Amino acid sequence: MINILADLLLRNHLKMTREQYILATQQNNLPRTENAQLYPVGIYGWRKRCLYFFVLLLLVTMIVNLAMTIWILKVMNFTVDGMGNLRVTKKGIRLEGISEFLLPLYVKEIHSRKDSPLVLQSDRNVTVNARNHMGQLTGQLTVGADAVEAQCKRFEVRASEDGRVLFSADEDEITIGAEKLKVTGTEGAVFGHSVETPHIRAEPSQDLRLESPTRSLIMEAPRGVQVSAAAGDFKATCRKELHLQSTEGEIFLNADTIRLGNLPTGSFSSSLPSSSSSRQTVYELCVCPNGKLYLSPAGVGSTCQSSSNICLWS
Repeated sequence: MINILADLLLRNHLKMTREQYILATQQNNLPRTENAQLYPVGIYGWRKRCLYFFVLLLLVTMIVNLAMTIWILKVMNFTVDGMGNLRVTKKGIRLEGISEFLLPLYVKEIHSRKDSPLVLQSDRNVTVNARNHMGQLTGQLTVGADAVEAQCKRFEVRASEDGRVLFSADEDEITIGAEKLKVTGTEGAVFGHSVETPHIRAEPSQDLRLESPTRSLIMEAPRGVQVSAAAGDFKATCRKELHLQSTEGEIFLNADTIRLGNLPTGSFSSSLPSSSSSRQTVYELCVCPNGKLYLSPAGVGSTCQSSSNICLWS
């Protein structure tokens, strides 16, 4: 089969060669005219000059474009990894140095290098917005010249170690989860409404003071109020009257010594000499019908009735 194909190709080649030879011989045998007119082939005159001009202009334009491209690459510091301070990495885009954004920036994550902080700076304010898939605003953080505002459904501050909530705020309540709440202002803490807490304690070696400068201070508890001073005195001072009242129980005073100072002392006429009255050291405690206490010089018997004129003054 291969031999037959080779024979056919050889015959075809010989046939084509013979036909070309016959055509060439016939052209050489044709008669030539003596006055054959020759026509020039090509571009001449002003067309040629315009063509050269356009070629030269195109060459100059290419040189200028090449020079501008090289200059832009040099000024913008284009490299294989990126442009200037902008580097394109496998994890995203990396910016080094100070960067300015004139239009909104939409990113998924922004973080600084491990050895440097992340600084966001603006001449007016810095606003961070969070939106849902519908494009609606769900959270906003604005850092301005006068205030830092956060607008969201719930604001939380968590600890870096265990993620424990240190501070949270929403429309219903504010929760402080720190182990200790410390207020260092000179005026203390001001609460417009009630405060619920199981324990109020001052710092070590510091006094605890509850004060109402212009109104009353009321402490109420349905199962009792206990005030204890384990290593000191307990003092209750007032300008007018001090009331101790128990509606159903009793008032119990338990101490080794009970003193009632500045009680008024009644007087009565006695048959004893004046020298004995000057040495009076024992008194009798008397009670008026309205409950007022007063002292009466002690005698052989009760002297409260004799010095009861002090009850008329109250």
